[in-house]
Amino acid sequence: MKTILRAGLIGALLATSTLAGCASTYYGAMEKIGYEKRDLLVQRVSDTARSQEAAKTEFANALEAFRAVVYVEPGALESSYDSLSKSYDRSVDKAEKVRSRIKDVKSVARDLFKEWNGELTEYSDPGLRQKAAEQLAETEARYDTLVAKMDAAAASMDPVLVMFHDRVLYLKHNLNARAIAALEPETAGLQSNVESLIADMERSIADADAFIAEMRPGV
Repeated sequence: MKTILRAGLIGALLATSTLAGCASTYYGAMEKIGYEKRDLLVQRVSDTARSQEAAKTEFANALEAFRAVVYVEPGALESSYDSLSKSYDRSVDKAEKVRSRIKDVKSVARDLFKEWNGELTEYSDPGLRQKAAEQLAETEARYDTLVAKMDAAAASMDPVLVMFHDRVLYLKHNLNARAIAALEPETAGLQSNVESLIADMERSIADADAFIAEMRPGV
């Protein structure tokens, strides 16, 4: 029950901070319930990984929907096209969610590293200051690797979406056996692009899991 209540409170705070547009107010409110920027970064990385999983699944579904149109019986063209069109729309939605999640990760990471770097001057012990600076540098390096893979996976969504868009648009005005036959040779190319996208997503998700594990040792 406490977990549910805390999740609800976090959701309310997220909504409030978005409306207010004030990062400091949001961070202050989160700190009051025990969430530091470090925790928020881990949570947003986790959210991004989940979004990538959802996008990966939806793109695979869209590929199957495209295959269904290409190899469907003529009498079922209309329903198969409708399924493909809806699957494409869901893929676009999932892709946008991934991009939004990555943007959220970058936002809190920027604020975390800025705060962390500023607090280095507060150490009176030079040895501890050095250790903290090294830890910061290591964390930033791991983060840079992670976000680079997230960006690469997000970028690889674009050509796949373009390919799907063109074919959905073409079929919209050419829903007949001849038009379907013309698209059949392109199935292999589309499949290759989707498989490459899924591989990029999986690499990014694996890096996200590793980053979370490093930020939460012993958990």
